[in-house]
Amino acid sequence: MIHHPSPTKKPHFHRGKTQFFIPTRKDRFFSSIIVSETMAHGWVLVLVLISVHLTLAPAYPEHVAIAGFPVNAPTASPPLSNLLPSEDDDLQYEFYRDKCPEAENIVRSTMARILLLDGRKNATPEVLRLLFHDCFIQGCDASVLLDNNGNKNYSVEKDAIPNKTLKAFNLIDIIKQELENACPGTVSCADILVLATRDATVLAGGPFYPILTGRKDSRSSYFAEALSDIPRPDGSISETLRLFSRRGFSTREIVALLGAHNIGRISCEFIEPRLHNFLGTGLPDQTMPADFLNEMTVICSDKQSNSSNTVESAMGISYNPELLSSVSSGSVFGTQYYQSLLRGRGLLFADQQLMANKETADLVRAYASDDGTTFRLDFSRAMMKMSNVGVLTGSRGEVRLNCSRILLGSN
Repeated sequence: MIHHPSPTKKPHFHRGKTQFFIPTRKDRFFSSIIVSETMAHGWVLVLVLISVHLTLAPAYPEHVAIAGFPVNAPTASPPLSNLLPSEDDDLQYEFYRDKCPEAENIVRSTMARILLLDGRKNATPEVLRLLFHDCFIQGCDASVLLDNNGNKNYSVEKDAIPNKTLKAFNLIDIIKQELENACPGTVSCADILVLATRDATVLAGGPFYPILTGRKDSRSSYFAEALSDIPRPDGSISETLRLFSRRGFSTREIVALLGAHNIGRISCEFIEPRLHNFLGTGLPDQTMPADFLNEMTVICSDKQSNSSNTVESAMGISYNPELLSSVSSGSVFGTQYYQSLLRGRGLLFADQQLMANKETADLVRAYASDDGTTFRLDFSRAMMKMSNVGVLTGSRGEVRLNCSRILLGSN
């Protein structure tokens, strides 16, 4: 069962026009972080991050309206029961408070160092994508992190085509090593991934959301499911809704989660089919505005262009003149993504398909209509839910010592 904090830590509410959930203790704020790194010649660089405080909206019925647009619950196929949080999921706030009390601080400070001191500006979209691909396949169990360890007869999720372009594996390894130095064999890779994603989101200007911990790591990897069940960049709106709804997500949550495309980079290999041979027709995607089609064609057809060239995905805000193979997409979680969809400038066909369905199109208009507050609140709630999909707890999993390998004797 999901445990709630003890009475002394119990979340409280304040009343007004709307009730808001107030996270507790360290979950209440993304506390100010001071990261110190000794530099060459004895110099010390200190970065101070301002506290970010975000209250989260409570659960609400799917028929409530946002920004004047009614939202109805989707007609979903039956959820995959093994992927939904069950009553015996032993997740808690601050699960490691006794065995590794600094665990969450270590994840947070290491993620800050990677993102800010080491210059990994793309760390946030990389870990976000890694988390989605992990949680979508048999739940948030770190199965996507496993290698085949030289066994050519055994394919792992990393080998599946949708996962070929995943990054951030080394970032999780860095954090894992820090935790192993402090608390050997204690903190699971699954918890590291969800915590690192939350912290990277906040560091990139996104909203804070509290995280329950206590996940265990899978002893298996699921290649076949990764091939078939990851939403496709050229997928129709019906396919996207079907795959998300089978994991218990409402239409509103789906549209909010796709807002993660506000930041990061999208490889030209996912965009080029729309430009030249959309769905095997030999023609461009006829739904793309002519000016947008021309811009994308120039960027992805640069003489140095290849499948590794990328387009930064903040959706038609501005182009980066220094990178002919890239389009600037913005660096914060706001309304740019949704505003771009309204103009027909979604980089991925699957993104633009949100405008092909009345319910999702209404949500896009709603999220685009304010200063981003509605989206950020809904994104926070949806990410909390995503982080709890299909978790393993207790004896159903293990705590790996190395995130890419199961423990010896596990299988």
